[in-house]
Amino acid sequence: MFKKWLTFKLAIVVLASAPALFTSCNEKLETNSKELTAISETETKKPKKSLSQEFKDYWYTGKAEITSYTLEQARYGEIREGKAVKIFVTEPFLNTKQVKADGSNPDNIPVLKLNATKNYLTGIYPYSIMTSSFYPVHDNTHAIKVAFSSQEWCGQVYAQLNNRKEFQIRSHSYFETEADEDIILDKSNLEDEIWNRVRIDPMGLPIGEFNMIPSLEFIRLTHKDLRAYKAKANLTTENGLSTYEISYPGLSRTLAITFTAVFPFSIESWSDSSKSGYGVNAQTLTSKGTKIARLKTPYWKQNGNKDLYLRDSLGL
Repeated sequence: MFKKWLTFKLAIVVLASAPALFTSCNEKLETNSKELTAISETETKKPKKSLSQEFKDYWYTGKAEITSYTLEQARYGEIREGKAVKIFVTEPFLNTKQVKADGSNPDNIPVLKLNATKNYLTGIYPYSIMTSSFYPVHDNTHAIKVAFSSQEWCGQVYAQLNNRKEFQIRSHSYFETEADEDIILDKSNLEDEIWNRVRIDPMGLPIGEFNMIPSLEFIRLTHKDLRAYKAKANLTTENGLSTYEISYPGLSRTLAITFTAVFPFSIESWSDSSKSGYGVNAQTLTSKGTKIARLKTPYWKQNGNKDLYLRDSLGL
């Protein structure tokens, strides 16, 4: 177990999204503003992996990759039908403020951003979930930031993890026991960065036994403690598709991500098996995402009514 969390003061923090019952971890944060607003120098000075021409030709064309998926989502002990979308795009990220850079800056870090959305119904009311992860294309640090939000008729929750000297998380919830929290965690593998790493260098994914912080979505929806858990992973390839599978023995959970075995390592499907429901009625169910369609397009320019047909092409 982590120690009881201690409140820390953040000089510059950009709020964004949130999970559930969090405990914290380490000593009280007492540091200067420079350490609060940037990744530690030790981490940023790690060797940068060079970008292949193939990578540049695919990811630096002024377009995003949008993939739609049919969604089977376990919630409250039942499987719900819905849609999921994953939007990958490169952009410059300002290291100090840890936000998208408005212009050229020597502090900028090029990242591969993933915005992942899920929409499904639980009876009369809808769920809308979004997770954003910002991972350096040079693959030399952890994700710089992860943000999560969930909206449904009971209320909304949101959390944000910033990669600074430690992982700093700020979370908010409409539940009394999960209300407003500031958390510090030692750096560890992040499940929320795995999707980005698949697209950059799947051969560099962690294999074997290690510690990993589960996704902010999983933590929120299952009301687990936000911390690193023991995990085990393997990577297999068959018939042109690779599958990266992570299991968490202590959580009785297994996540499998299937993607094309060659560049651009496109994510074709995933499955996520864990307990769903309450108490003795909880049972192991498997959530699934299966590709519908994929587009490479500058969606931020396509916001007119005339562009609605593009949703049809994505099956949305």
